Amino acid sequence: MKILWMTSLRPIGKSKENDNIQELFIKSVTNLKSEVKFSFTQFDDNGVEDYIKSNNLNAIYNNIKKTSLPENKKYSNKLMLDNALNQFIDEDFDFLVYSTADILIPSYIFKYVKEMNIHKSNKEFCVLVYPNILQKNGIVKSVTFPHYGIDIFIFKIKKDTAKKFKNSIIHWNQYDWGINDNFYVSICDLLDLPIYNIYKNVSIIKFENDFKTINESRNWQISSWKENKKYFMNFLKKNKLSIFYATGSYYYLLYKIFRFRDFNLNLFLVYFKFYLFFPIHFIKKLINKIIQKDS
Repeated sequence: MKILWMTSLRPIGKSKENDNIQELFIKSVTNLKSEVKFSFTQFDDNGVEDYIKSNNLNAIYNNIKKTSLPENKKYSNKLMLDNALNQFIDEDFDFLVYSTADILIPSYIFKYVKEMNIHKSNKEFCVLVYPNILQKNGIVKSVTFPHYGIDIFIFKIKKDTAKKFKNSIIHWNQYDWGINDNFYVSICDLLDLPIYNIYKNVSIIKFENDFKTINESRNWQISSWKENKKYFMNFLKKNKLSIFYATGSYYYLLYKIFRFRDFNLNLFLVYFKFYLFFPIHFIKKLINKIIQKDS
């Protein structure tokens, strides 16, 4: 089983905390009992190439100059994906994985992917894990707290599907933070891929990054998300997908990945907690729109 694992690392040596998080992530992936090749796309990130070489990682390394990005942009998940799809098409892989580099991958994750009946029939599908278990300052939060973010997507696709995937992102741009999980769930819709949430079998630890050191404030994230939403809306319209992927927030996203077969008590509690406050959030959003319109 050959896996192409696409991700991007933060600069090495800028934050000891982030370096440790990425080290745990890399070790957890390399410890998988599978043949994994990393697809790293970097954007002049200090120390990353040396880190890859010194750790003798099985990897394809691509660096894109920051000067080739729009002004004040730091990175692009779209360009990372484009590189990975080219590599997937050029070589022979069984799985294409997208993940962030701030999670801990359990050694048994592919055990459940391989044991699924769908895998035995060689069908195409997508496996994800939602929600993550957030770890902050060494403390694990509740396993049933509905954190935002789907940080791993495992695609079982063939080369023809990968080519369709690549052609679809001609109409998509993305820079800096945000929209990735919305985008990848919509891709499952576009490619007609069944979605399997293996949360009840697999726990993904999500580490909270040191955002202050790398100058990624909450306001910066919100601004970035709003800009990427415009690009994403264009992608959805061009590919005739529902705009609710961009406008329905996580309420629509969780609805799209909802499957009774994936549920256990903990996942039921996650959904219950999330949708319990939907009326309140909806009213607040409506009031804010009215205020903005009047002003």
